[in-house]
Amino acid sequence: MKKFLLKIVAFSAPLLLLGGLADWYLSKKLRESNSYAEGEYPTWNAILENDKESDILIYGSSRAWVHVSPAILEDSLKMSTYNLGIDGHNFWLQYLRHQLYFKHHKDPKLIIQTLDFLTLMKQKTLYNPDQFLPYMLWNAEMKEATLSYEGYKFFDYEIPLVRYYGKLDALKEVKRLIQNPNDNPLERIQGYKGMDRDWNNDLQNAKSKYKKIDIELDQQSITLFEKYLRECQSKNIKIIFVYTPEYIEGQNLISNKKEIIQLYKKLSVKYNIPFYDYSDDELSMNKDNFYNALHLNKSGSEKFTRKLAATIKSDYPEFIAFGK
Repeated sequence: MKKFLLKIVAFSAPLLLLGGLADWYLSKKLRESNSYAEGEYPTWNAILENDKESDILIYGSSRAWVHVSPAILEDSLKMSTYNLGIDGHNFWLQYLRHQLYFKHHKDPKLIIQTLDFLTLMKQKTLYNPDQFLPYMLWNAEMKEATLSYEGYKFFDYEIPLVRYYGKLDALKEVKRLIQNPNDNPLERIQGYKGMDRDWNNDLQNAKSKYKKIDIELDQQSITLFEKYLRECQSKNIKIIFVYTPEYIEGQNLISNKKEIIQLYKKLSVKYNIPFYDYSDDELSMNKDNFYNALHLNKSGSEKFTRKLAATIKSDYPEFIAFGK
């Protein structure tokens, strides 16, 4: 029996070694892509590598990374800024980015926590799962944050190459990068991308499909959100809540929007965090600022970021002076 086990080990060890090397190479090349997985890799790389520190971090969903320009904030506030908004995800995965950033970087001075009516809900499926592919092997934080979603299984996090099975698009992207390494333009600048898009039919389609949409708040997400707020307060990190502009006609579809705003106001008071709600701002009244009901276009996002920078500069002169 002992000899049999030794033979199994002798046979499997080289395979595991080769599998580990192949996994390392595939993951290394995939991380270089600036466009695959909806352009999320440069932001993950910035989080997991400690070559650049930021005074200001921007958290949130896609409404963070298309609404808030780090370059405009830096120019106005004279503080280094990075946008960590994650496409299609609620606070559960925003918190993962927060955890990993703090593990590899110095604490920021300010976190701009963008909010919307989806922040504290939790979806069942893991949106854009390929964004985790090059980072998830033996990554305990990523495993804990994503395993509760429908997407990956236990062995995807533990055994090299298993998670790449069936991921033909990812493998094609690796091949493309090997063959054309220079055809890889950066799409997001410091995590931000202004969208030069015309108004689309998303709102019209939603209105024809739904009379009203009721958002189910997730108690675990609320608990996690409060944990995060307490963690930041214990480190004396300034947080501001920002409900970014949202086209007024789209807001009318959400049946419990007032309840959601009241929750944010309650948390704002409880933790002494300023709450800036731009859902009723003049920007939210003009369709020309948007490409759909939830997302500002490039022009709208630049208007909004300049307005936000002016507010921060006006309300916290001592903080900004400290940051210079």
